[in-house]
Amino acid sequence: MQNKRLIIILLAVAFLLLIPFVAMQFTDEVNWTLFDFVIAAVLLSGTGLLCELVMRKVSKSEYRIAGCIALLAALFLIWIELAVGVFETPFGGH
Repeated sequence: MQNKRLIIILLAVAFLLLIPFVAMQFTDEVNWTLFDFVIAAVLLSGTGLLCELVMRKVSKSEYRIAGCIALLAALFLIWIELAVGVFETPFGGH
């Protein structure tokens, strides 16, 4: 069961990365570089694997949910910072 979840996480990451890849074939508005795909893959798979770690190591369901929500919130904040630079860090998009 646990290995099945890991496979599902990795397949979900691959599917999510296919969306901008396919969009790039049809429009010029989506313009990702290899670096963008690598960063997205690291962020998505890292978040998924950390959520899996929380699910395996934390026994209380309330703490599991809170931990996964915190990880997803961190992913969301990092993603929007890299995309548009909301927090005006040197890593922010333009």
